[in-house]
Amino acid sequence: MSSPSTTAPPASLPVLIRTGVALLAVAAFALSYDALRQMAAASHIHQVLTYAFPLVIDGFIAIGIGALLVLRTAPLRPRLYVSALVGIATATSIWANVLHAVRLNQQNPHGGLALDDITVGVISTIAPLALAGAVHLYLLVQRRPAHTEPAAETPPPEPGTSPATKEPAPAEDEADASDEQVAGPKPPPVPEDGQPPIATYEQVLAIGRTAPLGRDHRVSRRHMETAIRDKGLRPGGRERLEEAKATLQAELDQQLAKTAA
Repeated sequence: MSSPSTTAPPASLPVLIRTGVALLAVAAFALSYDALRQMAAASHIHQVLTYAFPLVIDGFIAIGIGALLVLRTAPLRPRLYVSALVGIATATSIWANVLHAVRLNQQNPHGGLALDDITVGVISTIAPLALAGAVHLYLLVQRRPAHTEPAAETPPPEPGTSPATKEPAPAEDEADASDEQVAGPKPPPVPEDGQPPIATYEQVLAIGRTAPLGRDHRVSRRHMETAIRDKGLRPGGRERLEEAKATLQAELDQQLAKTAA
C-alpha cells in the first residue's frame, strides 16, 4: 500500500492550476495594458495604433519566457541573449507602468486615500511582474506530467540469487544481463489500451545516440523519432524531442571539439 507521500495528486489539479494561472496572466496583462496604452498616447503614437504598443512589450515578455524554457539546454550564448531581451522588455514595462502611475498621482487631486509617489510606483510594478511570473508558472505546470505512477517497491534479492527467480545466478547469466544493459534500454511492455508506451527522457537520449545523423552531420529530430518508434515506443511530443536533440547536439559538439584539439 502506498504512503501519502507517494500518492499521486488528482488528475484535475494541474488543469485547475493552469486555469487559475491563465486567469491571473490575463488580469495582469489587462492592468499593464491600460497603463502602457496611455503611455503610447502620451508619446504621440497614432490613436489607432496605441493598442499595439502594450502587445509589443508585454507580448514579448511572454514569448521570451517561453523561449528561455525551450532553450534551457542550449549553449550559454543564445540563452544569455534571450535573457537580456526578456530583461529589457520587463524593465521597459515596469518603467512605463511606474512613470504612468507617478505622473497621474502628481497631477490628479487627492479626493480620498492619498499615497506618495514611491508607494504608487511600487504598486504599479505588480502587474508586469505578475504577468511574467504567471507565464512562467503556466509553462512549468504545462510541462509537468498530469499523473505519475509511484514505483513499485520490491524486496532486495537474497545473496547469490537473481532478482527475478531467486535462484542461484550462474556467471554466464550475469554476463548476458550485463551485455543487455550495455546494448540499450529495454522497452517496457505494451499497455492494455494497445498504444505503445511513451519513452522516458533517458530512453529518448539513449536511443537518440544510436540514431543516424542528419544533414551536415547534425542530430536529426526526425531520425530520432524514427529510431524511437522502431523500438516500439512513442516519442512523447515534439518539445521533448527538441530538448533531447539540443542535449545530444551539445554532446556531439563537445566530442568534435575534443577531436579537433
